[in-house]
Amino acid sequence: MRSLGKISTFLATAALLISAMANAQADDGLKLRGTGDLGLVIERAHGSIQIIDTTQRAALGRVKGLGDLSHASAVYSRDGRYAYIFGRDGGLSKVDILQRRIAKRVVQSGNSIGGAISQDGSLVAVSNYKPGGVKVFDAATLELVADIPAQASDGSGLSKVVGLADAPGQRFIFSLYNAGEIWIADFSDRGNVKLTKYTDIGELPYDGLITDDGRYYIAGLFGEDGMAMLDLWQPEKGVRRILDGYGRGEEKLPVYKMPHLEGWARAGDVIFLPAVGRHEVLMVAPGSWKEVGRIAVHGQPIFAVARPDGRQVWVNFAHPLNDTVQVIDVPSRKIVHEFKPGKAVLHLEFTPRGEQVWISVRDANRVDVYDTESFARLQTLPAQKPSGIFLTARANRIGL
Repeated sequence: MRSLGKISTFLATAALLISAMANAQADDGLKLRGTGDLGLVIERAHGSIQIIDTTQRAALGRVKGLGDLSHASAVYSRDGRYAYIFGRDGGLSKVDILQRRIAKRVVQSGNSIGGAISQDGSLVAVSNYKPGGVKVFDAATLELVADIPAQASDGSGLSKVVGLADAPGQRFIFSLYNAGEIWIADFSDRGNVKLTKYTDIGELPYDGLITDDGRYYIAGLFGEDGMAMLDLWQPEKGVRRILDGYGRGEEKLPVYKMPHLEGWARAGDVIFLPAVGRHEVLMVAPGSWKEVGRIAVHGQPIFAVARPDGRQVWVNFAHPLNDTVQVIDVPSRKIVHEFKPGKAVLHLEFTPRGEQVWISVRDANRVDVYDTESFARLQTLPAQKPSGIFLTARANRIGL
């Protein structure tokens, strides 16, 4: 009987402990859940992010203390729990989006411009303006693994690094803005990092993208009309110029903001790319990489983003025409919808299956959620000068 009494006491104590833990978790506002429908919104002027839930279309909380987020971006760990935030002040912050706190933060340079996470999720790379180069960190600890100075091949000095992307084979690929080069850093053997350099790719590569299959890397050129393309299946063939002279014979327009090639769109059988300094979206046939058409749009496009099913491409624009969004119907290649969410529409992000698009409206201090079929606004969330929106679905996509 005494043994039964001890067992009963033990079970009662265990039940109390479990209840206390559950209550503590509830009191903290954190519930056991997955990460698949979560994301974050950069609050650029306040050094903070909001954690968002795309199922409930709600904001869950805010994480502060992330430094200068004036041109911030983010990537995710493989399980979608941790976001790595790249700040303009050189800060690299690892944020636990379930516990809504900073897990680790390092300031690794004086001025940085984005980053990438490796194919296996073990490495995080940051591209730097000052000093020019790439630093690579252990994703778990944020300890430095490699420092790659972007020394121009002609000896002219360090270059700003742009267009950093992850590539299959545990590689990172990036462009040297000042030097006109593309480099590949192979981390398949951490102890013996291999660099492959391609020079004379064109003048002032300002950004880069890698296609969703990881095969092609494309660098946009600010110094001339054209783009540089590298086939990563056949890197020995070198860099090839595509869309050469697409603005030839036409008056150049002032460029108020550079397009973001990470906002490129593969839809149907073509790739849609924003043209530098033009009121056009360019259409390119993958494989031949020849221009197959252009679509005149409202202003200078910043992002041209495809809905996940490829049926639509949504476009936003540079100042002073940045209050507008246009929607291109891919089969007809015509604009089928236009609306004005407000001044300074900075970013668009689709939910993984494309039923919603989240849009940041910086100067109105809000994020809007739209239905992509009816174009109805479903929700509006207050946010402090919002810019980039990054959903956890990016964890399982190359180049994002």
